[in-house]
Order: sequence, then structure tokens, then C-alpha cells
Amino acid sequence: MQSLCNMSLSSASLLNNLPLPQMAFPHPTKPNPFAVSAVALKPCCLSAAPRSKKTIVRCQAAGESSSSSQKSQLYQGVYGPWIIEPSDVREVILYRSGLVTAATSFVLASSTAFLPDGSAISDLIKGNLDILYTIGACGLGLSLYLIHIYVTEIKRTLQALWMLGAFGSLATYATFAQPTGKHLVEYVIENPTAIWLVGPLFASLTGLVFKEGLCYGKLEAGILTFIIPSVLLGHLTGLMDDGVKVALLGVWMALFVVFAGRKFSQPVKDDIGDKSVFMFNALPEEEKKALIEKLEKQKLESLN
Repeated sequence: MQSLCNMSLSSASLLNNLPLPQMAFPHPTKPNPFAVSAVALKPCCLSAAPRSKKTIVRCQAAGESSSSSQKSQLYQGVYGPWIIEPSDVREVILYRSGLVTAATSFVLASSTAFLPDGSAISDLIKGNLDILYTIGACGLGLSLYLIHIYVTEIKRTLQALWMLGAFGSLATYATFAQPTGKHLVEYVIENPTAIWLVGPLFASLTGLVFKEGLCYGKLEAGILTFIIPSVLLGHLTGLMDDGVKVALLGVWMALFVVFAGRKFSQPVKDDIGDKSVFMFNALPEEEKKALIEKLEKQKLESLN
């Protein structure tokens, strides 16, 4: 593992003031060639050990006044130690709240498939399908905006899919559903080809649950990764019987609730990921090279 402590004052100051990004897939566990021990570092510097944590004085760059240090719970990352800040907690709570919003809206809208026709609750929900769809899409969009993924290209792809699905949904409603006096959901149910327009929105949801299943080994997320596209493709192609679609829809509803609810049982740091990776990636290329060279030199010196 690499330490962020033994570096130039400008690099350390930049790291301490970076707007720390987003979450991450778990980093490979192979040994880091630039790992350095605490003995080889200057005072106030720490070696990085994955998954370990302790309460100590936050690391300082050379020349910093000791009065600026503060007690914090410190986690060891790939490139050095990092702490959870209040802004990180707020982002995680918003991320999880977006998922709960999406799940709640989806379950309410989908419940009409199981409620008796003509019942007061069914009529109430059917009269507000467009509102539920919009709220759910916005909740998902919020979560995709705040999701923490190391690979920026993957995050941007999921966000692009959401945008395509959102615009497709709006276009479908304005061009086809609304002129015929139907809700968007009703129109899509009656016209399976509309899946081409709204489908990217659900593709972004599939990508999100796949990431969660991959990162944390959540069974419900893994199952949702297959159920969501199966229901949509089954409806689009007409190859899936209505009874099967309704059954899978029920499983989708139940697992979505479990998935969103269980997010709040996870430690906040899980959804933050390894901030040291983002801190390192945010450095200019010149400072990245300089830092790696210093860490490599320290490693060699510690072996002598």
C-alpha cells in the first residue's frame, strides 16, 4: 500500500482539500509494490493496511503546525490513510434515500398488477402512475449522481443510460401516451415497443444493482440483475406469458424493497469506498509520478 503522508507540502495540502469523489468497486487485493512501513516514514506518517482502522491524530504534511491536527477515525486505503467527513455521510444518506425513493415508487406503481380492479386503492394509484414514475426516476437519478465507483467511465455510462431513459420516457409520454389519454406506464404495457424508449432507465438500475451485488455480495442485488432485464425483454419480445411476467414482477418488487432497506444496515464507509484512490487520481500527473517515486524510494530504503 502507498502512503499519502511523506510527500511535498503542496501535494498534501491538495489532498486535504480535494472534493472527495465517489464510491468504488473493491480494489484488487494483490500486494502493492510501493507499500511502505510506518518505521520507514517520517513522524506522523502511516503505512496503509487494508480494512484496518484506529483513532489517531490526522496525518500532517511536513511544516504543518501541530495545532491544525484533529482526532479522527482513520481508515487505511490503497494510497494512504483517509477519514470520513460530514459531507461524505450526507452523500451516502442521500444515495441510499434515492434508492428507497425509487423502490417505494416502483412498488406502489407495480402493486396495481396485484390489486383488485375497481378498488379504491387501485384507482388511486392508477390515477397517479405518472407522478410515481417521475418520483422513482428522480430518486434513481439522485443515486446514480452520487454513486461511488472508481472507474469514472462506468459511472458516466450508467448516468448516460438514465438520461436516455428519462428523455425517452418524456418523449413517449408527450408524443404517444398523453395524446391518447393514457398514463405512461399504461401505454408501455399496451405497446411493448415503447420499451426501446424507456428501457435505458431500467438498464441504469440494472447496472446499479449489479455493482452493489458485485461489491458486497448481496444475493437480492444479484437476482435483480437478471430479473429486471428478463421482465423487460420478455415484455418487448412477447415471448413471456403474462402470468410469468406478473410473478417475476412480484419477485422484483420484494427484492427491490429488501435491497433498498438493507443499504441502511451497511457501514457508511462501504458506500464511500477508498477515498485515497480518488485523492491520488485527482492529483496532476506530475505530482502522481513524484509521489510514486518517493514511495518507491522509501520502500527501497526500508528494505536496506
